[in-house]
Amino acid sequence: MSNKLSSTSLIRQLGQGMTEYIIIVALIAVSAIGVFRLFGDTLRHQVAGLAQELSGNSGESEQTAATQSAADASTKAATEKDLSNYHADNQSGGGN
Repeated sequence: MSNKLSSTSLIRQLGQGMTEYIIIVALIAVSAIGVFRLFGDTLRHQVAGLAQELSGNSGESEQTAATQSAADASTKAATEKDLSNYHADNQSGGGN
């Protein structure tokens, strides 16, 4: 009886640990999506500038675009969102 109880308890503890792990991974994923949404253009321009420099071309235009994207992202982050202006800055998907 004692052995059966301890194995059931162990299974429950493993299940609880896995559930906590899944919740933490989900929170990290949502945070990463938010950060990438905010700074995605900046990252793309920086990588494009790096690729230009590695190929022997000037990456100055991409670096300038990355700086502008970072400034835009900072402005958007400082903007207070509520239901009246929530949709104003969302990117449209598809053929709208």
